[in-house]
Amino acid sequence: QVQLVESGGGWVQPGGSLRLSCVVSRSIFNSPSMGWYRQAPGKQREMVAAIHTLGGTKYADSVKGRFTISRDNAKNTVYLQMNSLKPEDTAVYYCNTVIWGRWSTPSNDWGQGTQVTVSS
Repeated sequence: QVQLVESGGGWVQPGGSLRLSCVVSRSIFNSPSMGWYRQAPGKQREMVAAIHTLGGTKYADSVKGRFTISRDNAKNTVYLQMNSLKPEDTAVYYCNTVIWGRWSTPSNDWGQGTQVTVSS
């Protein structure tokens, strides 16, 4: 059974930081690429960061220089360190596989996500 369990979200003031974690079932984690996606109210889900098993990373322009994606293969876990958070980063954050170059996932299986709220 596919499992994606995101955690680490919360409320933070603008300029603050959060670290998200996603524990992934082994069957998914064997995928070459994993990524973080987010969906704000009234908007489509978008990919914000991706990481390849070989170490390459990709970031959306809106988060470049502020977010850092990493993975711990031994723990089947993907992380997203978010710094200098802005109100426009407010969204539900999800992790999933990524098709490298297409910056999307073919999967229809999603976890519950973790809410990130940035406001003063």
